[in-house]
Amino acid sequence: MKFVAKIKDMGRTLSGSLTITLESRQMDTAEALALSQEEGLDVEIRKKRRKRSLDSNAYYWKLASEAADMLHVSKPYMHNYLLRRYGQIAIIDGQAVYAVLPDTDEAQKAVDEAQTYHLKPTSQVKPGKGGIMYRTYMMLKGSSEYDKKEMSHLIEGLVSECKEIGIETLPPAELERMMTEYGKKIEKCADR
Repeated sequence: MKFVAKIKDMGRTLSGSLTITLESRQMDTAEALALSQEEGLDVEIRKKRRKRSLDSNAYYWKLASEAADMLHVSKPYMHNYLLRRYGQIAIIDGQAVYAVLPDTDEAQKAVDEAQTYHLKPTSQVKPGKGGIMYRTYMMLKGSSEYDKKEMSHLIEGLVSECKEIGIETLPPAELERMMTEYGKKIEKCADR
């Protein structure tokens, strides 16, 4: 079960255990009672981050498609290019994720056109069996996993690229409005 909560109170027992009291409007009493009967729970507490707006997503794909058309490349190629320049590295258990692939034109083309994963090549190339060279790639987060701040950075980079090739973009004030709109929607949902 996943829900949004805030820490209402915390303290230490005489034995030194940490006690945390959570407050949430998203979890009902029956669910909490059922969980309280369990011998142990896996718990992850982390700072709540706002997700990006659907408006910003639509704007991103509109501009990325226009840029791809103008540069005569595919949309997946353009998306991967943008993620490599302005995207976020995938982190799992506090560690960056790497992949090692043959250092061939065929492998690079597959990575450039990939839609279900996103990789950024590094300069690290090592020989493998049979004299085949292998390149290390960093795994990137897909933009669908970005929060508001990460998506803002990606769109700002895309806007900069579009201006360089003559694609019209939203005025700065309208872009700012679009990027903050979703934050207001989140706050309204939290107040319910």
